[in-house]
Amino acid sequence: MRQDYTEVQNIYIVCGKTDMRKGIDGLATLIQDSFELDPYGDSIFLFAGWKKDRYKCLYFDGNGFALLYKRLDNGKLQWPCSEQEVKNLSQQELRWLLEGLSIQQPKAIAPSLQGAF
Repeated sequence: MRQDYTEVQNIYIVCGKTDMRKGIDGLATLIQDSFELDPYGDSIFLFAGWKKDRYKCLYFDGNGFALLYKRLDNGKLQWPCSEQEVKNLSQQELRWLLEGLSIQQPKAIAPSLQGAF
């Protein structure tokens, strides 16, 4: 089983609210039927519930599914609300999300204007 998930090809976030009572089979079916994605590919799929204080992570490691469930003790995730949408995240966006930040961060340094001087 893979221990380092920083090399995973795709990180998908299922926006909106997911029924957190769903287990591996229910989440894999949701991925296939609603979003036409392959749950068996080299991908991580993230889901959040109504309260946005917990999430599930589904990953197929080649011989079975791994399901991570985390409930935050303090705070809430800045989970995108658009229903029935899946976004492909970068590793940086995933870090922001799991640190409680929005995946849409404004640029800290504005791009330079060429020829301005």
